[in-house]
Amino acid sequence: MPLLGLLPRRAWAALLSRLLRPPCASCTGAVRCQSQVAEAVLTSQLKAHQEKPNFIIKIPKGTRDLSPQHMVVREKILDLVISCFKRHGAKGMDTPAFELKETLTEKYGEDSGLMYDLKDQGGELLSLRYDLTVPFARYLAMNKVKKMKRYHVGKVWRRESPSIVQGRYREFCQCDFDIAGQFDPMIPDAECLKIMCEILSGLQLGDFLIKVNDRRIVDGMFAACGVPESKFRAICSSIDKLDKMAWKDVRHEMVAKKGLAPEVADRIGDYVQCHGGVSLVEQMFQDPRLSQNKQALEGLEDLKLLFEYLNLFGIAEKISFDLSLARGLDYYTGVIYEAVLLQTPTQAGEEPLNVGSVAAGGRYDGLVGMFDPKGHKVPCVGLSIGVERIFYIVEQRMKTKGEKVRTTETQVFVATPQKNFLQERLKLITELWDAGIKAEMLYKNNPKLLTQLHYCESTGIPLVVIIGEQELKEGIIKIRSVASREEVAIKRENLVAEIQKRLFES
Repeated sequence: MPLLGLLPRRAWAALLSRLLRPPCASCTGAVRCQSQVAEAVLTSQLKAHQEKPNFIIKIPKGTRDLSPQHMVVREKILDLVISCFKRHGAKGMDTPAFELKETLTEKYGEDSGLMYDLKDQGGELLSLRYDLTVPFARYLAMNKVKKMKRYHVGKVWRRESPSIVQGRYREFCQCDFDIAGQFDPMIPDAECLKIMCEILSGLQLGDFLIKVNDRRIVDGMFAACGVPESKFRAICSSIDKLDKMAWKDVRHEMVAKKGLAPEVADRIGDYVQCHGGVSLVEQMFQDPRLSQNKQALEGLEDLKLLFEYLNLFGIAEKISFDLSLARGLDYYTGVIYEAVLLQTPTQAGEEPLNVGSVAAGGRYDGLVGMFDPKGHKVPCVGLSIGVERIFYIVEQRMKTKGEKVRTTETQVFVATPQKNFLQERLKLITELWDAGIKAEMLYKNNPKLLTQLHYCESTGIPLVVIIGEQELKEGIIKIRSVASREEVAIKRENLVAEIQKRLFES
């Protein structure tokens, strides 16, 4: 048993003493039952773990705990994103956190090495999901769904070197929107770009730009420049790093590490420095190399049509045709896009934020067919919002401005200035809860009034209802505004109506 070799010396004695006990009733001779051996090993390991000195409590690298303050900010971001998805007619769905390993392999190109593989569980080799797109394609194929507009918010896991200072984690949340089905060209694609603009504008992160390209143009460019077809995906992965690395470093990787001829790399360099609007699309139609490639021409035709729709949506000025955009994932087949925040002059006390792309996506018409036994394809296009990076930006700005976050939504606090009024407080708070009002009270029989009022001020609760001997005798309740400290007396039977009126007015 390989685990035995890992036990410390002191644990050996405890293990041997357990193994030398008389066998259990179901065993014969000197052979010990498997359960008895397993119990002994686990007990010894646990004891050794408990005796380990200087144990440090920590979370795994690339993960984070989210405090109540963090959750308030995150939920506001997610609410805005999800409401936009719903406004465009998407249905919610979810998939398992892990998939069969064979479901995920060979879908991500070089990034496949970043998947978290799990040990054999019940005869199945499993991996944590790397994104939400491949599980969606598996779902469509498995359930024979030919048309669907969906959104999905969930965690994914990537075994890469974390960079917490830039909002990059190994465990993070993605928000995806996808349109599956056979439709006329570029209409769903244009809507995806419209959604990205709506979300990024709504989040008020500052100015942004969405880079657009087409994988057919990328492949056509590679072919025209002389890249061997066997190296297309590898070179595409290198080009995809241009947002993080200088061209000379990317060129070095392609030539020194991936065996591309220097002159071929230089030809690619002439293209990847080009970016612009629809005029650049027209210019590429006249390019002596690209104009001879059928794939590239198909991509250019679709981009021209896409820009027509983007003009009608009123977002063309936010879109840039960028030949350096490659999107290294293997499953993209057509239009690809990526949103980046534009650097703005930092205010006093602010550090420049460099978080890379905050949203991305594209068309993947062949992915569903990879799971279908007969290879039936379902065209798909979608986008993903990088919540962690957006959250990082919002968090840093709030920290710089010293903004405080209220962690509860309590509207009313039930208080008393006197002792022995717990029963009356319980009656009052029940009345408020039953009316749908968010209410709290202190879990003490006889709390001091000053303590109760300080609690309301520190947590931001706007209203306090006060009941004491005088109020009970006169059949009234006092309502106190925490901000102004003004108090008014109302009839007990009018409490709920008065509270609802005040909350509505605020």
